[in-house]
Amino acid sequence: MARGFESKQVESQQEEAARGRAVKGPILSETERVRVVQQHALQLSRKRAADDLSRASAPAHRLMLEQAIAALDAELAALARSS
Repeated sequence: MARGFESKQVESQQEEAARGRAVKGPILSETERVRVVQQHALQLSRKRAADDLSRASAPAHRLMLEQAIAALDAELAALARSS
């Protein structure tokens, strides 16, 4: 009897796991998926540069980070315009 209950429980857990792996949101074309991945990578890079800028003390380092952030902003804007 306990064995039957355990197998039902395992089956239930497997069904829940399969539901969790289901595709969420709209299905994107390969081009759209690449654009979304690029945008996410650029946003992460910008966040890291901004975090580094908040801790930077050397003027040359701050300037380099400000320029990097400006370049990332330009890339993000260009990516947004192309979509």
